[in-house]
Amino acid sequence: MDLALLALFVIAVVPLLPTEVALIGLAATAAQQEESVLPVLVVAVTGCLVSDQLVYLAGARGTGLVDRLRRRPSVASGLHRLAETSERHPRAPLVLIRWLPGGGTIGALVAGALRWPFRHFLAASAIGVTLWCAYIATIGYLGGSLIDEPAVGLLASLAVAVGLGALLSLVDRVRQGRRGDLGV
Repeated sequence: MDLALLALFVIAVVPLLPTEVALIGLAATAAQQEESVLPVLVVAVTGCLVSDQLVYLAGARGTGLVDRLRRRPSVASGLHRLAETSERHPRAPLVLIRWLPGGGTIGALVAGALRWPFRHFLAASAIGVTLWCAYIATIGYLGGSLIDEPAVGLLASLAVAVGLGALLSLVDRVRQGRRGDLGV
């Protein structure tokens, strides 16, 4: 499990790698082997937190990434929502954006580019990362606990995660439609 935890850390640190899949898989494995999921959770939180800080610094250095990413409609929509909400509640969007696909990376990049105070970013990042990792690890652990066959447990956990993500996305789209917000 030590090499698997190291791999999870590396995957969590690299912003564009699928942390969810690795975290669900290791949490399901921990459940199947009747081990604590806590080391998996700590490694995932630490890796994601390191990643957020590195991406924040990249955004703060003005690399032009935000401008390039803004060309993508989904990114532009996320930036628009983040800007609107952050004026009223500066930490809340950074915690909540973690649940959008690529949201943690986008939030950290934008926070850095907008020069948000680092201590506010760090606090919001720590809260968001911890909640998100706990949520994903719980899905994996429950899947591994409820289903004896490891591969089936992993697939069931992934299916639940994808299903919940799709449901949240659908709810968000319906809410945008009611407000007349096209998201761009």
